[in-house]
Amino acid sequence: MASSFTTTITALPEHIDMLGHVNNAVWVRWMEQVATEHWTRDADPAHVDAYIWVVTRHEIDYRGNVHEGERVTARTWIAEPPRGARFDRLMEFIGADGKVKVAARSTWAIIDKVSGRILRVPAEVAAPFLGD
Repeated sequence: MASSFTTTITALPEHIDMLGHVNNAVWVRWMEQVATEHWTRDADPAHVDAYIWVVTRHEIDYRGNVHEGERVTARTWIAEPPRGARFDRLMEFIGADGKVKVAARSTWAIIDKVSGRILRVPAEVAAPFLGD
């Protein structure tokens, strides 16, 4: 089973759009925030210093609304090994009612901070995220 990361987020007034629920752009920010927290928690600190990740694609399914003051549990994991420089990260945001409000798949690519170049994901970088 893949290593996962879970955190809780509360919808604040600044997250709410004119329809009274969390704005779609906020979900994308939360996805990046949760992915970054997972990376910094589980990656070797030397890898955090050496590499940066960029999103190349998001696929998002909006299945329900979250209103101001409501909390969601965000869960992310990497189900499959990287393909070259890229891997897919899965994410769910689950409401207090136990229902998935947002489900997403994002493709990320790794970049060497020194050279600024995309590189093949080193096995030792991927290892902490592929199993418990």
